[in-house]
Order: sequence, then C-alpha cells, then structure tokens
Amino acid sequence: MTRSPINVTQLATVDAAQAARVLSEMREAALSGERTHLAPRPVIGESWGRMQRSGVDPEHDFRSGLLSPEEIRRRREESPLRHVLPVLREGLVSVADTAHHIMVVADAEGRVLWREGSSAVLRKADGLGFLLGADWRESVVGTNGVGTPVVVRRPVQVFAAEHFVRSHASWTCAGAPITDPRDGRLIGVVDVSGPLETMHPATLAWVDSVAKLAEARLRELHLSALERLRAVGAPVLARLTGRALVVDRDGWTATVTGMPYTSRIGLPKSLSAGRRWLPALGLCTVEPLAEGWLVRPADEPVPPGATRIVLDLGQPRRWSVTVSGSAGSWTHELSPRHSELLFLLAQHPAGRSAAQLAQDMFGDPVRTVTVRAELSRVRRYLGSFLEHRPYRFREGVETEVILPSDPRELLPHSTAPAVVRARASATVP
Repeated sequence: MTRSPINVTQLATVDAAQAARVLSEMREAALSGERTHLAPRPVIGESWGRMQRSGVDPEHDFRSGLLSPEEIRRRREESPLRHVLPVLREGLVSVADTAHHIMVVADAEGRVLWREGSSAVLRKADGLGFLLGADWRESVVGTNGVGTPVVVRRPVQVFAAEHFVRSHASWTCAGAPITDPRDGRLIGVVDVSGPLETMHPATLAWVDSVAKLAEARLRELHLSALERLRAVGAPVLARLTGRALVVDRDGWTATVTGMPYTSRIGLPKSLSAGRRWLPALGLCTVEPLAEGWLVRPADEPVPPGATRIVLDLGQPRRWSVTVSGSAGSWTHELSPRHSELLFLLAQHPAGRSAAQLAQDMFGDPVRTVTVRAELSRVRRYLGSFLEHRPYRFREGVETEVILPSDPRELLPHSTAPAVVRARASATVP
C-alpha cells in the first residue's frame, strides 16, 4: 500500500507539539525498518537514507573539531558571503531575534562562519554544538537545515524529529543555499533556527527570499566591478591592433576589440602572466591589468599535446574537469548540471544529439533548448575540446572518469534518468 508523505507544515500550524510527536513516532519506525501509514517527506526520507548508508549514528551527537579563530577569520575574508552580510542581517536578524530564532551563515562546506540573533537561543545552540566554526555537514551531524541544503541544492526546512540525530529533535531550522549568480556555484547556506516552539510555516519562504536578495546583490557587485575594469581596459584596447580582450580574474569579459564578444572565457585556476594556452582562444599572451587580465590571442593552432581530460567525480560535491597537455594543465570546478552532462558524454564517446541528451537528463527529448544552453556554457571553458553535431569530446582526446568508491554516491544530487540507471547498474552485484 502506498504511504502518504506527512504534511508537516499543515500539522505544525494546527498543533506543533502533536506534529513533533507524530514525527518522532515516524522516525522511530523508519529507523527500525517498520512501515507506518505516514511516510517522511521525500527530501527528508532521501536524507535519512543517505545517513543510514553512510553510518551516521542517530543516537549520538557526533561533533568534529571546531575551526580555530584564525581559520574562521581566513574563511570569512575569502568568502563572497561577506559582501552580502548586510542584506542577510537586514532581512533576517531583527525578525529572528524577535521571534526567538538565530541566523546562521555557513560556507559551502557546511562550516558555521557567522551567528547572530536571540542571545537566549544562541545559548541553546551552544548546547547542540551549533557554534562558530562547527562542521554541520549532513554526513557529520545528520539531516539539518545547513548540511541538507548543501547536498540537495535547494531550500529545506527540518522540523523536530525530521532531524536524523535524536538530540536535535527539540530544534527547528530552515536553510536556503546561496549560489554565485555568475556560474551557479554554491558558496554557502543561510539558515534560521530555533527551539521547536518557534516553528512557523512561512519561515522557509522567508529565508529563501532573503537568500535570493543576497544573490541579486552579488550580481550587482559583479556588474559594478566589470564596469570599473571596463573603464581601465577600454583605453588600453583602443591603442592596440588585432584581437584582444580584458577579463576579470574569473574570466568574465569587461571589454573586447577585433573579435566577437563572449561573456566569459575559461581561465586556469592559477593563471600567471606570459604565453598561455586558453581553451577558448588557443595560445595567448596574458598580462595583468587592474583587477583582471589583458588577453591577446596569438592566432596559432592548439598544441598537439593537449589531449588528456580527467573528469573527477570521486569527491562529494567537489567535481572538476582537468585538461593537460604540452601547454600545461588547468582545472575547472563543475556545477552539478555540468557534471551530469560531461559524465554522459564520457559514457558515449561516439557522441549524443541534443535530443538524446535531453532524454538522458530529463526523460524528455523535447527539452533541447536547455541542453544546448548548458553545453554552450560548458564550451566556454572546454572550447575546442567539445564538439557538436553530435556533442562529444574531440577525436584524439584521451578521457578518464574518476568515480566515487561507493557507486551509490555517483552524482548523488542527480535525478537524470541516465545517471540514475548508471548508479543502479553499478550497484548490482
């Protein structure tokens, strides 16, 4: 018999204490392998499954070491989140304090970097280990409003016994991921947490809205920085002949001359001045300019030795592609969607059409516009190494895929039918 997922929001709105009791009974049954007429919400049930497979103990509150004050300071200084703290504070802290919540901001690794709000609730958070520098990854402390949004890449509210670890069942939290609007890369999570009785059904929508305001602010800051770089770079390009462009440190184009405009070019992770091979342009002369680079293509063919591509999917949420050859090597971190696409292309050396990839990704061959748009973004950093009609890695390129030791952890976020089948087939004894 099909079980109905529990409507936590509706039940908690009527009677929070009753909701907590029902969730506690449901959790106990789920962990003991019993079936009940109610099932956990899909996002919670999937998280519990990950916890059981990875061996998180639901009866013990495990805490890894806190970051040192020096490391917290270093991460704060390097995090783009520092630029949007005023937005987060204005949108969350004053209300959170009044409602007996706290605001927590963590980095992409689930490390708590900022905490603000009700002093009484902060003291209760201390008792749960919800401290500055604490590691709140899902794989460490179980299902929670910081670590679970990091895994699923969407807003999640965790109420009472939906927390996998029993000691957190007196707590409620709602967290939303914050991504870099330039490339979709996860940069952190903002979470509002508090004691069980502070739960409100609108909290998740509130937190998600403020997270989106923060992303909008990051977009504004990026455009302003490009304008400043353009003001410096345009006079320089006006004095040059031939092809040239000025880009920021992440490859976003500020101004261009003698060539078609492209919004971004792929840059090696550690770029230095000199003669360098760039995937979209070939051999180039690279010079520092203000807060970016002056790039002048050398109009020479791709060096023949640049023929090895390594797609690393072995680390949780740390997917990357590395290109190596006679002109050196470079690595690019991958978004979840690009990880899926490159994995599928590696699985089909002869290539896939846009319709085939749409079927692989969405189970719908009609969604070719989405596929083509994403692969256009991939070509910004893979350049001539990725061909089309059909989409495939360039002939002669040696391709290697590094997979996780546990096949069930292959792109665990992915619901793409072809990836789900690959996970299932890999786990068959």
